[in-house]
Amino acid sequence: MAHQPFNSRRNPPSVDPGTPVPLGGSRAEAVQRLQVGFSLLVGIVLLVGIANVIENRAKEVEATSVPEAAATVPAETSTPQSDPLADAGVVPDLPAATPTPVVTASPSPVPTDAP
Repeated sequence: MAHQPFNSRRNPPSVDPGTPVPLGGSRAEAVQRLQVGFSLLVGIVLLVGIANVIENRAKEVEATSVPEAAATVPAETSTPQSDPLADAGVVPDLPAATPTPVVTASPSPVPTDAP
């Protein structure tokens, strides 16, 4: 016999009102719920354990690491700025400093339309 797809119009199987139905479902459903709950509990314990291991390793590395060394020579405060291109000798030849003419703009008269 072929399996019929779910049809919401179909009447549900009749249940004798005199037979008690367990509130927790069948035994297989109860076992499945227990398995899921237990596996979730084990997963949470594993996550907490891994987090604890990571935290302990971080504390151990922090305790055994060497602090950053302090500078033994004072830093130079005034270092001359150098031009790496000039140091390499590839500076382009610039023309001699000639004054550039300054153009001053004077306001031009506004044309008026005279009749």
